[in-house]
Amino acid sequence: MTMTPLSALAAVLVLGMLLRMPIGFSMLMSGVAYLITKGQDLGLVAEQVSNGLYNSYVLLAVPLFVFAANLMNAGTVSERIFDFCRILVGRMRGGLAQVDILVSVIFSGMSGSAIADAAGPGLVTIRQMLKKPEYTRGFAGAVVVASATLGPIIPPSIPMVIYALVSGASVGALFLGGVVPGLLMTVLMMCVVHFIATKRNMPREEPIPMHEWPSILFRGALPLSMPIVLLGGIYSGAFTPTEAAAVAALHALILSTVVYRALTWRSFWGVVMESTRASAVITIILAGSFILNYAFTAEQVPQHMAAWVDSMQLSRIQFLLMVNVLFLVLGCFLDVSVLLLVFVPMLLPAVNVLGIDLVHFGVLVVLNMMIGLIHPPFGMLLFVTKALTGIPIGEMMREGWMFLVMLLGLLLALTFLPELVLWLPRTMGYGVAAT
Repeated sequence: MTMTPLSALAAVLVLGMLLRMPIGFSMLMSGVAYLITKGQDLGLVAEQVSNGLYNSYVLLAVPLFVFAANLMNAGTVSERIFDFCRILVGRMRGGLAQVDILVSVIFSGMSGSAIADAAGPGLVTIRQMLKKPEYTRGFAGAVVVASATLGPIIPPSIPMVIYALVSGASVGALFLGGVVPGLLMTVLMMCVVHFIATKRNMPREEPIPMHEWPSILFRGALPLSMPIVLLGGIYSGAFTPTEAAAVAALHALILSTVVYRALTWRSFWGVVMESTRASAVITIILAGSFILNYAFTAEQVPQHMAAWVDSMQLSRIQFLLMVNVLFLVLGCFLDVSVLLLVFVPMLLPAVNVLGIDLVHFGVLVVLNMMIGLIHPPFGMLLFVTKALTGIPIGEMMREGWMFLVMLLGLLLALTFLPELVLWLPRTMGYGVAAT
């Protein structure tokens, strides 16, 4: 029996995943298997990878945002933001949990990464919560895991940059499209925390004496200015979203090394190496996706997908609900980068056929993936938080189900009400489709 090129690709990809080979290498090997079965020159691998990497200016933003996030986590930025947020919401019921959510909102405006949020500010707030008997380990971990999903929704956002690469959507419009959903997530998470804290009769935190406020505000002023500088620069036209990533990295570097002197040469080198490793992983996945997308394009997989959707006479809502289910399932098993770089391109022709706005679709896709990060059995944020704190995943899942239900409800609301995503980009002059 002769194996078709696509069958060979799928078989090698699945085999690599079963053998727990790094996903980027599995993708590259499956691309090689496709070319061999197709009888094509293996030099196409180098051609597709080099063209994809070197012709994508927007990709420069990814390692720069990674570097900025790692610098802030290694310095004292998280602690300074934490103290500032205690002044604002620390007196609410479940005060430290509310502080964690607000810290995540601010940190989101600097890093654009859910993992960085959990590993930096999340670790700071978990340590503070576990000092208080009213906060269980599971609840502390669940709040941090849920709030970390704000990172890629509130701009800037690494997943949105990658989505813009594969879809051709405007990065600026995508960033604006995430603002209202991000604020809704924030309010709903704080409501969930308030409900749980009231139900468990959690005491209010002791207020911070007013004479300490000026020093706390002064210590947090420079880190708090970063989201304003980044987003103000992007939307005033001072720099592009890619250049904003460089500004973020420079801002974090100056704060951590010159202003606060929180990094030694050894710790700075550790930040450089960790950022290099993380960026290399993403780059290898990108390389694999370019050759896979070449194969899918050659076999007209996206066109077949669009034709199937057209033949099924699916409405926009039916298609989006189907995509939601698909990504919620895949998000439990696959890396965010893989979903964005492999599966999204296959769906884009169908998105265009149905007239779905690319910004609306992009925000839905990213939110789906954030839910996948906290969804059992393989939610990445659950494993990261367990590795950093030792809190069992089962405890976080038992305490975190209300956050998961809330996020699923918001996903449905954004699916049926695209104006929640598109209103702000349209108001700011971006050419998004009317609904």
